[in-house]
Parts: sequence; C-alpha cells; structure tokens
Amino acid sequence: MWTAGAQRRAGLALAAAAAALALALAAWRRRRQPVREVLFFPSRPSCTEELLAEAAGTGAAARPCPCPLPRGDCSLSRLLRRLLSARRSLEICLFAFSSPQLGRAVQLLHRRGVRVRVVTDAQYMGLQGSQIGLLRHAGIQVRHDQENGYMHHKFAIVDRRMLITGSLNWTTQAIQTNRENVLVVEDAEYVKPFLDEFERIWEEYNPIHYRFFSKDNK
Repeated sequence: MWTAGAQRRAGLALAAAAAALALALAAWRRRRQPVREVLFFPSRPSCTEELLAEAAGTGAAARPCPCPLPRGDCSLSRLLRRLLSARRSLEICLFAFSSPQLGRAVQLLHRRGVRVRVVTDAQYMGLQGSQIGLLRHAGIQVRHDQENGYMHHKFAIVDRRMLITGSLNWTTQAIQTNRENVLVVEDAEYVKPFLDEFERIWEEYNPIHYRFFSKDNK
C-alpha cells in the first residue's frame, strides 16, 4: 500500500503533468490560430532597417541605423513582417510598386530561396522610382499586361496560405500619405480565388503571348 506521503507526491506529480499539458495545449492553440489582421495607412514614420537587417540573416549584429526616425511597430513594419514570413512562395499582383523597403524585402526572400513571382502594370512599371526593374535585375520573374486597361489588382499571397489585399499600392506616397487599408488573412476560402486569379493572369501574361507589332503593321 502507498503511504500518505507517497500518495501526496504522486498527486503533486499528476497535477504538475496536467498543468504542463494544459500550457502546451494553450501554446499550440496560439500557434495554430490563423492570422486575422487589418492595417491602416498612412503609416507613421518609423525606421525599418533593423527589421530588414534581421531578415537578411547575415549572422552579424546589425549596425544601429543613424537615421532620426523612431523605432517601433507601425503598419509598414507589420506588413513587412507578414511578407518576410514567407518560406516557400510569394505571389505579388500590383498596379504600382515603388517602396524601397518592400522592394528590399522581396529581394531578401528571393535570395533566401523563396519562389517569387510578380504581375504588374506595363505603363506604371517603367516610371521613375519603380522597383520592378530592380526585381528583374535580381532574377525575380515579372510579367505585365499588354492591354488598354490597367492591371489594377493589389494583392499578395504568402506560401499559398496567407492573403494580403486592400487598397494599398506599394508606393512610398501611399504608405506615408494616403488613407489606405490592408487585410491580412489566413483562410483557404479567400486565398484560393485570389490564387486562381493570379495563376490565370500569370498564364495570360506569358511572354509567348506578347504582341510587339499590331496586326495592321505586318
């Protein structure tokens, strides 16, 4: 028979095990909770150099940025973190893309081995300040429209599971000045139609379909 002391120790051990299991279960639930986030712009000025240096993963301590901008969380830094969470793929479908910070984040992902594909508007991508040329130079796949209308979508898909969409063009003006919104959501019901739309446009804008001369100019 167990003594009273042994029973007490066994009871304490069982209670400790139950508490540890409850904590582990709570942590698992927190990790598994899908992303539901709304970001509003303009984003307050904030230095993102530390965030981008950390994402670069050089292993060396990042030098403090000498710029006078405050450090801290903001809508831009949250958007950057969502993008930088990509491990396998990133699909981007944007009318305008001129933000240097977001451009650097996309190039970092490409260097990390993430498959990055970009669809954009032909008229805007050639304007001064556009990041599209830099992305192409880095080896990132880019396709554009050849239509009279604009390729006016504004969305991205991270790892085929997280949708980032809203009114925001990825430009410095929109981020710092405009009233804009971005919805970040992990929900297959919403991700799938956007992913299907991206794949449809990606195939439609395949360079083999480009027309460099009009039908009348033979």
